[in-house]
Amino acid sequence: MEAIAYERATDIAAAVHAAREPGVAFIGGGTNLLDLMKGGVERPSKLVDITHLHDDGLDTVRALPDGGIRIGSLMRNSDAANHPLVRERYPLLTQALLAGASAQLRNMATVGGNLMQRTRCPYFYDTAFAGCNKRTPGSGCSAVHGYHRTHAIFGASEACIAVNPSDMSVALAALDATVQVAGPGGTRGIPIGEFHRLPGDRPDLDTTLQSAELITAVDLPPSTLSSLSTYLKIRDRASYAFALVSVAVALHMQGDNIEAIHIALGGVAHKPWRATIAEGLLTGQPLDNKTLQDAAAAQMRDAHPLRDNRYKVTLAERAIVRAVNVAAGRERLGVTGEPA
Repeated sequence: MEAIAYERATDIAAAVHAAREPGVAFIGGGTNLLDLMKGGVERPSKLVDITHLHDDGLDTVRALPDGGIRIGSLMRNSDAANHPLVRERYPLLTQALLAGASAQLRNMATVGGNLMQRTRCPYFYDTAFAGCNKRTPGSGCSAVHGYHRTHAIFGASEACIAVNPSDMSVALAALDATVQVAGPGGTRGIPIGEFHRLPGDRPDLDTTLQSAELITAVDLPPSTLSSLSTYLKIRDRASYAFALVSVAVALHMQGDNIEAIHIALGGVAHKPWRATIAEGLLTGQPLDNKTLQDAAAAQMRDAHPLRDNRYKVTLAERAIVRAVNVAAGRERLGVTGEPA
């Protein structure tokens, strides 16, 4: 049994100050961190409890002067999903949040914690496998030569092929969110596309957060793309499962033409993956299946699948086509995510 110190932070400044010590971890809902601690993957020497911080609206959603919204990092996933401002202005985010985990976990998990989820890989979570560069840098990657059905097809490296598990983050990527953080050097905003890292030769680092930085909020800009949107999650079972492939789509139509479109993929990389190739080919084009299929196929030509996850290339290609059609109202999904 390892001793763990505990401190309840009273404000953001105190939380940041406490985290400047080595081996400290912030704890909010704890739905991922505590699992990792129980499995011996994470071994913090001290936990800084941030659940009682109420300064600067960390547990609220509020409208911003420019027409966007700010979601406090301590908002529970279920509360954020059902907040009127989120449901009305960003239904894509509501869909993605409600697609994640179970109701019990959504009632505990926080928005900041959701962003900080460690990438999912059975070799990372099971300490019986010694080879895991994410756990122990330089020890190798057991997944590369093991069973990698659920692993990355974009942006992976020889050091790590794990994928980001967050549904929320995929929607945030499609909505061009900004993550607000506070740290020893002050406050800053990190565009969501720069918040999560690709593994490279440092897969032990999942994000670009600096030491002792604390997520305080997520900002969503005003958007004309919010009303036509959808989150499509394809998984092995209908509930409480991570995405094999997911697609977040938000678009703006001008008649039959796609005026603007944002597409983000989940379950395919170490971070939410913007489908910029498909976006470029679809922008300004009429919405028809041939155009959609060609754009989706072009996006997937950059994929680098391995032996067990080649199916993800076809799966993601078809998911892009379906999700865009659903967002545009050309197709409908039932409650299980299947065509209705």
